[in-house]
Amino acid sequence: MEHASRKKVKRAGEELRLETLRVPPGATVDLERDHDPAFTAGLRDKGAAAARLARNVARLAEDQERLYAQDVHALLIVIQALDAAGKDGVIEHVMSGINPLGCQVTSFKTPSAEELDHDYLWRCSKALPARGMLGIFNRSYYEEVLVVRVHPEYLERQKLPAGARKGLWQRRYREINAFERYLVDNGIHLLKLFLNVSRAEQRRRFLERIDRVEKNWKFATADVQERAHWDDYQRAYAECLGRTSTRWAPWYVVPADKKWFTRLAVSELIVRQLVALKLDYPKASPERRRELAAMRAQLEGE
Repeated sequence: MEHASRKKVKRAGEELRLETLRVPPGATVDLERDHDPAFTAGLRDKGAAAARLARNVARLAEDQERLYAQDVHALLIVIQALDAAGKDGVIEHVMSGINPLGCQVTSFKTPSAEELDHDYLWRCSKALPARGMLGIFNRSYYEEVLVVRVHPEYLERQKLPAGARKGLWQRRYREINAFERYLVDNGIHLLKLFLNVSRAEQRRRFLERIDRVEKNWKFATADVQERAHWDDYQRAYAECLGRTSTRWAPWYVVPADKKWFTRLAVSELIVRQLVALKLDYPKASPERRRELAAMRAQLEGE
């Protein structure tokens, strides 16, 4: 039975094609036409997918330890999504094996008075992961070209200089691209994930949050109010993805209607990103090896 299970996992791995999730730099993005929220890369076997996810979780724990030990690179995972797309669930399930000492999760909500007294990248800059760390942004500076674009009245609180609104969105795209290039050049690599949920599936999940008492706390009046702006958000996301997916920090549009596939796809993308960093444990110098040999001799002689 175990042998058969392994063969299923292997076949799932061979079938898992994620290239179509990546947004080419400068692409014209049409979320409805080009990105199916129910896409599963041909996978139908949830059991095989769960087995592969478990294997990826274990691999992530190993790679995160190498990342921490090497202390050269950092990985920042940016997760953006509309309400009920599953951001929290992805973080919980995919990162379940990570050592908390090497990982930090930061959620960004409505800016505070202090944050509004600084530039829009300030609060996220403070939360960047250090070398050796894996950082997760649950929402991010991208809110400034998404929710703020859908609700331009929020700009009133940002105390922008006179004339700063002219060409605002295009300028922010350029600033974000330059900021991310700066991060990558300094060893902070980015994996940007947009969890793409359909309007019908969002509605189903909202109703579930109402019907199930243990989920009532996750449902807010603002969730339904924002749903009324669905088309505006689709347009804002489409332009943002096309303008800020770069060679050094591409976007991945991850289908979010099937939670089991969303979690598997995210785990695959993180594993691939860490593999690309060629992580390894630091090599001991000749002097250090002699020091270790001396300590071994001392301990063995006790």
